[in-house]
Amino acid sequence: MASKAEHATNERPVPSVTNELRIPYMNMLDWIEEAEKLGEVKYVESATWERDIGMASEVVQHDENAPCVIFGQIPGSLEGSRVLVNFFAGKRMNMTLGFPTDLSKLELTDAFRTTYMEDIKELAHEIVEDGPILENVVEGDDIDVEVFPSPIWHEDDGGRYIGTGSYNVTRDPETGWINVGTYRVMIHSKNEVGFYISPGKHGRIHRDKYEARGEPMPTVIVCGGDPMTFLMGSSEIPNGMCEYDVVGAFRGEPMKLVEGKHTGLPFPADAEIVLEGFVHPGDKRSEGPFGEWTGYYGSRMRAEPVMEIKAIYYRNNPILFGCPAQRPPYEVGRFRAITRSAMLKENIKSAGVPDVESAWLHEVGTARMLMGVAIKQRYPGHAKQAGHIACQCHVGAYAGKYVVVTDEDIDVSNLEELIWAMLTRSDPAESISIIRGAWSTHLDPRIPPEEKEKGNLTNSRAIIDACRPFHWKDEFPPVNAPSPELAREARKKWGYLCE
Repeated sequence: MASKAEHATNERPVPSVTNELRIPYMNMLDWIEEAEKLGEVKYVESATWERDIGMASEVVQHDENAPCVIFGQIPGSLEGSRVLVNFFAGKRMNMTLGFPTDLSKLELTDAFRTTYMEDIKELAHEIVEDGPILENVVEGDDIDVEVFPSPIWHEDDGGRYIGTGSYNVTRDPETGWINVGTYRVMIHSKNEVGFYISPGKHGRIHRDKYEARGEPMPTVIVCGGDPMTFLMGSSEIPNGMCEYDVVGAFRGEPMKLVEGKHTGLPFPADAEIVLEGFVHPGDKRSEGPFGEWTGYYGSRMRAEPVMEIKAIYYRNNPILFGCPAQRPPYEVGRFRAITRSAMLKENIKSAGVPDVESAWLHEVGTARMLMGVAIKQRYPGHAKQAGHIACQCHVGAYAGKYVVVTDEDIDVSNLEELIWAMLTRSDPAESISIIRGAWSTHLDPRIPPEEKEKGNLTNSRAIIDACRPFHWKDEFPPVNAPSPELAREARKKWGYLCE
């Protein structure tokens, strides 16, 4: 006997949101104004960068409903400078992406996919001569990056990290392509910062090209900018596309950028804090350790490239954008789950897999290590096909571990539902496929040290078929849950009992 859920999905239809898209901010100050309208901003004064800000960030980032926090009057820092943390939570998740605040997580990621990802476009940025970022320009002996309130985010970090909610701007020396990517940035001295980029990332490819040519790499680091550009910098935008121009297309208005005096690289005219300089071949310094997105210190101190700062640009009363890694689930997992889940569904569908109902990269795995995919089974092997493609497609290939493929009645964004399906619809001996030698990262704590030393940064993937067995799915026991329609009615009528 088939369950009711086989004939209906547990989600309400994805609303037609394309025409409702409204990104209500152009810069960080605009974003704060919108978050305040939602009642989701709190202000704290006199917290220390040495200890307090990191501790507070740890507390709020693990709560999906916690407010954004802005720290001001920070002792020992540039007068008027501030730190903003926990931007992606509550109703402001939807606001940040430009969608109505009543959309669920699955609805939000589907809206993001249909609006942003199905046909990624670019709108060329505009170079302007002036903007708030030029209110203060510091060069030469006056350069001192340590005046900004860069916190020690975790108690065992190797130093202060000005770059956690930042993005790096680099140019391909062969093609001229401008890339915007998010990489951690550590302060070494008043005029030097270091940053780590994983192999295979676009910024790393650019850096390797400059090193091979024996040339310094021009670099700009935006340490305070609008959240949308930061989100796109941390997303898998296709090779050769400029994130600035993708954001411009989303807004329907070109981003206004100024060019750095020393590198010619563009950065937002209304950014908060910008560092400009050069990465010289062979110039490396010990970097780290830093608490990483896996919830561990992924590596000890090691030699990483250093950027010599040639200029610092900042607007009056600048805001440092903080988005540090924490033990999952936390803020980064929340926004990556929305954006990367949309890309995952699109990647699987683009590979020719039919009837992909939903896909989700779980926050507890920081939207990488655990994927859920729901399909409407059409033929034998459909689930295995979807699972194999999910873990090796563009979005799923890097640092993944587990893929759970299940039926369309399961809300794959709900971890409890996904695990329930895995426990009741799979058999350990029959339902698990293993792929060995897949692309991973040195941040994976499970890769043995001796393999990391050899550069063997690979792991295995488990693909779990948690669908009703295709050949007898109509005989599978029915689910003792209400139909989606009745469940929605119940929540509407009786949801207040849980408040």
